[in-house]
This record gives sequence, structure tokens and C-alpha cells, in this order.
Amino acid sequence: MRRCFSKITDCYLGFKNSNFFLVGSEVGSGSVTRTITTTSERSFSTSYAAHQVDQTKDSPVSDMLIDSFGRLHTYLRISLTERCNLRCQYCMPSEGVELTPKPQLLSQSEIVRLAGLFVSAGVNKIRLTGGEPTIRNDIEEICLQLSSLKGLKNLAITTNGITLAKKLPKLQECGLDSLNISLDTLVPAKFEFLTRRKGHDRVMKSIDTAIELGYNPVKVNCVVMRGLNDDEICDFVELTREKPINVRFIEFMPFDGNVWNVKKLVPYAEVMDKVVKRFPS
Repeated sequence: MRRCFSKITDCYLGFKNSNFFLVGSEVGSGSVTRTITTTSERSFSTSYAAHQVDQTKDSPVSDMLIDSFGRLHTYLRISLTERCNLRCQYCMPSEGVELTPKPQLLSQSEIVRLAGLFVSAGVNKIRLTGGEPTIRNDIEEICLQLSSLKGLKNLAITTNGITLAKKLPKLQECGLDSLNISLDTLVPAKFEFLTRRKGHDRVMKSIDTAIELGYNPVKVNCVVMRGLNDDEICDFVELTREKPINVRFIEFMPFDGNVWNVKKLVPYAEVMDKVVKRFPS
């Protein structure tokens, strides 16, 4: 799934108990996407993926990771494939997209080589994305080699969860530290309508598998759309009551081909209002 953001604002609410490379803050279409995160811990904060430069002798960084505002970017996103096994209505046209010829795509060795150069320059977190990264046949070997890079502190993945459950044990062995699973509805029939594919049960199984394997938190990304899933906001929050799940509500954003309509947009303030009214304490 293509979920790209130019800036993220995280607000934490909870209960008591062609391959391409993007560096730094999550850069995408150019519009600002606000993300509201609900967790099982009580705290409120605002954060940005990029932070002000704080160079120390123990962690030297290259000037190429510092932008014109003096911010240090140490977060690298690598798209492993354009292919996806879903056809989400807000993400991809029903007929799919024209794919880049295979000879023009980065090989496994090229991905690892480029990632190594970025890590040697100061990048300490890498996220694998797509398309759907888990459909790449060499995903395990890529994770194994990337996790072995000296200086890398976190290797993450963003996935739709369709094939994740059966691959996750091996991916964990290969050094996968954290994951985000995209899920926009808890209703199977609605899932099929939104994605034009079956598979809701497999995504839920992937979430449970991640929890069983000790991933904490398991982050769930939910794009909120009026008239489609905005009535499920509080149901998603309920997922965090008993399980180590963080739900990230994402504003529906426009880009070519997803038939964006302002009437479908649910502003982050409205999402916050729904959550606070349902869970005032």
C-alpha cells in the first residue's frame, strides 16, 4: 500500500493499564498528513520524524543527512516493490498501475549496498515499504543483511498483513524489530469492499501473530474516511485496551488516481473529539 506522509503529528491517548529511498521525516505527496495514535499508555505528545542536529563524538553524521533547516534525518524508507496484493480504493486504481521494468529495479545486493552507505553516514532506522514488501521473495534475506549493518538500531516494515503471519517468525529471526500493519476496518465485508480483495481474517491473524511473537507495540495504521469507516474509530481504540496495539488514525489524503473527495475527509480534530467523548477519562 502506498502510504506516504510529509509530516506526522502523534497524539497519544489510551487506557490506564521502482525502488525508491526516502530519508528523514516521512516524505510523500507534499501535503501534510496528521496521524493520531492511540496506545495503552497515558501520555500526550507531539513529535516530528526529523529533529534538530545534536552531533556528538560517539555518533558522527554526514552533512548529507542535514537539511537546509538544520535538522538531522536518520530515518530511511526503502520501497522493495511496486506490486501489491490488494487494490485499496483510496490507494490504487482498480486496474492497478504501470509497473517499472524489472531490470530497472534495485537488486537485493544494490539495496543492501545503498542502505549500508546511508547507515555509515548516520542513518540508524530503516523501514521497508512497498507496494507490499512481504510479496518480495527475498524479503527474509534482505532483512537478515540489513539487520547486520553496524550502526543500524531499528529495522521496521509497513505491511498490509495479508501474507505476514506465515513469514513473521522467520522475519523476526532475520532481525525485524518493529512493524506497522495497515487495516482500515474491523468488518470483513467492508474490508473486501475497500480493498477489492478478501483477506480480513489473515490480517487479524497477522496482528495476533505479531503479539504472540512479542512485538510491543504492534502498530495498526487506519486511514479514516467519512461514510466508510469513521463509525469504527472507537472500535479501533478498544483494540488497545487489552492488547499491546497502537492504532494510528491517518487523514485521507489526495493523490492522482484515488478519487479523493473533501467530503470523505475526517479531520484529525474530529477524530480526537470522537475518542475523547467516548473515553473521557
